[in-house]
Amino acid sequence: MKKEIIVRTESFVKEVLGEDSTGHDWYHIERVRKNALYIAEKENTGDRFIIEMAALLHDIPDEKLNETKEAGEKKLMDFLESFVLEKNVQEKIIEIIGSISYKGGKKTELMSVEAKIVQDADRLDAIGAIGIGRTFAYGGKKGHLLFDPAIKVREEMTEKEYRTGKSSTIHHFYEKLLKLKDLLNTDTAREMASKRHQFMEQFLEQFYNEWDGQS
Repeated sequence: MKKEIIVRTESFVKEVLGEDSTGHDWYHIERVRKNALYIAEKENTGDRFIIEMAALLHDIPDEKLNETKEAGEKKLMDFLESFVLEKNVQEKIIEIIGSISYKGGKKTELMSVEAKIVQDADRLDAIGAIGIGRTFAYGGKKGHLLFDPAIKVREEMTEKEYRTGKSSTIHHFYEKLLKLKDLLNTDTAREMASKRHQFMEQFLEQFYNEWDGQS
């Protein structure tokens, strides 16, 4: 039964996000799932079914991928209610998905080890080489500037300011990506993040060299 639910969920997510060009496509979802299940195995904790379902569905209600926040939430609920899931399982999946987003750095208290694992898995895919690629894909799709030295890095911001305020793709490294390593919940994720974080720092160093006309 659980295997059938996972297979149907995969098909649903591929249908909804398969053509996404902002870095939230099926392959992102698949990487997050793999990361989450790997972390759960290494940490030897968490309900694997809940972790896998939350990882697969975590971007379905995302406000930036839907017309409205309410439309995204309805899409998630309608899909989950097409199954006969135990009420506490459904509620836990929804709670995880609703609590793991970055939201401009505003810390949301995570209520379960499963939420901590899925959040770590999602944040790992936002850093390193793939994180760099996804950041530029999203910035290009949304019409963000590549870089503008005149723009100040925003240290404190509301969720609305984070979503809609003036920034650039390079500024996004400082406003989110470089912060993620220190916001991870599990030892396994922190270990995985170390090399990825270092790679981003090296990338930025090379970017500024080329920006200034150096080698």
